[in-house]
Amino acid sequence: METWAAERSGVVTLPSGRLVRGRGLRSGPIDDDEVPAFGLYLTSRVHQESWPSQWIAWPDFRLPREPLDAMAALREAYDRSLTERVEIACGGGTGRTGTALAILARYDGVPADEAVAWVRAAYRRGAVETPWQRRFVLTAQLAL
Repeated sequence: METWAAERSGVVTLPSGRLVRGRGLRSGPIDDDEVPAFGLYLTSRVHQESWPSQWIAWPDFRLPREPLDAMAALREAYDRSLTERVEIACGGGTGRTGTALAILARYDGVPADEAVAWVRAAYRRGAVETPWQRRFVLTAQLAL
């Protein structure tokens, strides 16, 4: 399957050129032409879609309940983004999604101390909402 078109709403171009879409689930359903090949959903309650996806238990304004599992899932999303349409989404598409996109930026070579500013410039100004989310981006041990 092909990757996203860079001009699509919510699509972030990582420094390497990989494309990943961030989205808020509360924005409503998506059209058939917007369906990802893989979705990573960051919510407090189980979230499933009709396409291949993974759910991470991640309460709003907080951190993932199982950080090591979350990092492994983020690495898988990053790896898939080379050749597939990957989306990362939470309720509003800002805090948890921004945090996850900042981790993907780190996988893509953005230094830890620049990742939050990078995702705020590339994706959404208010991304990565809380101090503990910012600290998570800064201190997360990247799974290789």
